Amino acid sequence: MPDEPQTLKTATPPARASSPATTVEDSSAPATPARRLTGLVIVGLVLAALNLRPAITSLGALLEEVRDGLHMSGSVAGVLTSVPPLCFAVFGITAPRLARRFGPAAVVCAGMVAILAGLALRPFVGGTVGFLAASALALMGIAVSNVLMPVIVKRYFPDRVGTMTGLYSMALALGTSLAAAATVPLTAAMGGGWRAGLGFWAGLAALAVLPWVLMLRDRSEGGAAAPAASLPAREPARSAAPLRITRSRTAWALGVFFGLQATGAYITMGWMPQIFRDAGVPAGTAGVLLAVTMVMGVPLAFVIPRLAGRLRNQGPIAVALGLCGLGGYTGLYLAPAGGAWVWAVLLGVSNCAFPLALTMIGMRSRTGAGVVRLSAFAQSVGYLLSIPGPLLVGVLYQHSGGWGLPIALMAGLMVPQMVVGVLAGRDRIVEDEC
Repeated sequence: MPDEPQTLKTATPPARASSPATTVEDSSAPATPARRLTGLVIVGLVLAALNLRPAITSLGALLEEVRDGLHMSGSVAGVLTSVPPLCFAVFGITAPRLARRFGPAAVVCAGMVAILAGLALRPFVGGTVGFLAASALALMGIAVSNVLMPVIVKRYFPDRVGTMTGLYSMALALGTSLAAAATVPLTAAMGGGWRAGLGFWAGLAALAVLPWVLMLRDRSEGGAAAPAASLPAREPARSAAPLRITRSRTAWALGVFFGLQATGAYITMGWMPQIFRDAGVPAGTAGVLLAVTMVMGVPLAFVIPRLAGRLRNQGPIAVALGLCGLGGYTGLYLAPAGGAWVWAVLLGVSNCAFPLALTMIGMRSRTGAGVVRLSAFAQSVGYLLSIPGPLLVGVLYQHSGGWGLPIALMAGLMVPQMVVGVLAGRDRIVEDEC
């Protein structure tokens, strides 16, 4: 890969194992513990990624029931759909500092615990404020994990950034679509209460905690011989100190691109089932349609990062995804129920701008420390930019009495997304611009 960090190579001894998964491993360390830790990293990445969206899409599938149960207005529901990007922006920016102090694996482990606690608490706390607070706890864990996923990939698998980004992006899409499709049937199977339907996903979060705890235990016992474990804890801080990320045009382009794609994604996850239900589609089918949109990311989230990693310029991919979004929103505007399955597929393809953005983050910096800074900057700027979108959709929907204006807004945002996607996709390195 062209973005392989030199800091990893200089920190390793001359003798190397033949396996690519242990390229920076000390030859004096046993092979089995190294393979064990590498396996734990892969399992941990997959399980963590599965938990990065069910807190959001499970709520989208039951938004009407939650609104009724908590007596929310349309505007308050819009605020609720804006909470994810707000939390991602506020808490995501803390991830680099936390990672330097405690290590990326420990922060992700804490993030999984926060997701578990938030999902377990929010269905059973009383009132809108308690619901929002518990949701914010889960989203805080998602926020720091969002930022550190590319960092962990860059550290453990520097020669396979595209492949490993594709793997966890595919798992993320799978978790997203699974929660969207299964929440309504699970709710019905458990007695029809939305609280039980939302609380179910805490079980998946509990599974994600285990590999990260085992990984930290292995490291504390000195059995960690995998790439990331061999890096000095202070290395990211030394490398990142001179990097002034705000001076990079590429970093800003990535931040805006990330923000526009996040706006579309969170509007889709929060409001698309309601759009279909208002068009006469049954609640269960609306949830399945959202699942179709999300499940498109399962194969494409693996293919697109691999393709992007082989190209010098990722701009054409950003344009193609944006055109799919324009087609999907146009269909939603003209015939939301008549062509529902087609629009769901097109919007699902468009939402694959997310794994494209993650791949570009990994390719736009030479070092793992640079990826930490760029990931935190692009995601925090992006999520800040995306905050008004879902809220504005809720306000427009309530005051216009229909979905015409909100859908027109969503379609209009595709144009600047394509423009900044072309800028972010150019073959640039942020260290050269800072």
